[in-house]
Amino acid sequence: MNHNQPVFTDNDPQEELVTLNLGPTHPATHGVFQNVLQLDGERIVSGISTIGYIHRAFEKIAEHRPFYQITPLTDRLNYCSSPINNMGWHMTVEKLLNIQMPKRVDYLRIIVMELARISDHIICNTIIAQDTGATTTFLYFFQFREHIYEIYEEICGARLTTNIGRIGGFERDFNDIAFAKINKFLKEFPVALKEFESLLNRNRIFIDRTAGVAAVTAEKALEYSWTGPLLRATGVDYDVRVSEPYCSYNEFDFEVPVGTTGDIYDRYRVRNEEMWQSVSLITQALEKIKNEPAGVFHADVPDFYLPAKQEVYNNMEALIYHFKIVMGEIDAPKAEVYHAVEGGNGELGFYLINDGGRTPYRLHFRRPSFINYSMFANMSEGMLLSDAIINMSSMNIIAGELDA
Repeated sequence: MNHNQPVFTDNDPQEELVTLNLGPTHPATHGVFQNVLQLDGERIVSGISTIGYIHRAFEKIAEHRPFYQITPLTDRLNYCSSPINNMGWHMTVEKLLNIQMPKRVDYLRIIVMELARISDHIICNTIIAQDTGATTTFLYFFQFREHIYEIYEEICGARLTTNIGRIGGFERDFNDIAFAKINKFLKEFPVALKEFESLLNRNRIFIDRTAGVAAVTAEKALEYSWTGPLLRATGVDYDVRVSEPYCSYNEFDFEVPVGTTGDIYDRYRVRNEEMWQSVSLITQALEKIKNEPAGVFHADVPDFYLPAKQEVYNNMEALIYHFKIVMGEIDAPKAEVYHAVEGGNGELGFYLINDGGRTPYRLHFRRPSFINYSMFANMSEGMLLSDAIINMSSMNIIAGELDA
């Protein structure tokens, strides 16, 4: 007998426990974060969530950058739906500056943001399916995310981290090719979404793996400040687009899907229904644009909207203004504002304090993934490890939103 090893008795509860590091580089985490779990066989006894592996000090960097130079930082929060982050930040600055947006710009923004929501939900729901063994649905449905990226590319030249739009609107108007790609997507995507649902909604294996698993009550979700599809899956119909409308969402006809049990299956169904609602919102926006003056893609705010590149290259005054705007040399009001948008994972908020200097005095990002993830370890206690993996997928935790 090796006397240097601990001696366990039959009554010692630690005898059969195993410590498992789930992350920070485990493929099931879908991001760089870690859970230290205590396992009794395949069942989780306790767990501790640790984050900080990709902490990039975004908020402090933002406090040393002028408004325009903060937009690329927002790309790297939830990079699965970065246009929502970009436009949420632009709307925060517009709120600070009291800029009134043309209706056509609102409608164009809704098109892009709802495409981003669809892209985000495609990722989440196909990964839930993949983690339950349904590889076919993942490989088939994921191609439509690529089609959305092609639309982004046509609008702004980028695909994943888009840096799309400007304070005051867009850099350029949508061209005919962009509108053609959007219309093509609206024709093909609903067919694929219906087929995706037919493969999973009543699939016995999928239901057995997701229904009743990781169920959360509405009360518990609200205690943890959950928002987005996770909260709505518990039966709470909170959606920023309805409670605090922005971008003229109040003019649109759409429903807020809710679940009943807050389990993985409800989260999947809520996100699927939200994709149907996004298709409807994009269709309505395209119809509303027809009634607006053509060619309007930004507000008339020359002190904060960047001049056209052609003018910058050929006109000294435009070049000077471009430099002053980018470097933050134009005064902005001293004020404190908060603006939130409905991101892919919930309420994405920007708390901005401006003291009249070149950069924000204080800027805090309310990242929904950071708040939603706080309950994962407690939820996992008593759960099978395989179920905890699917639970993590259904929470759609994006590492970029954890470490700001």
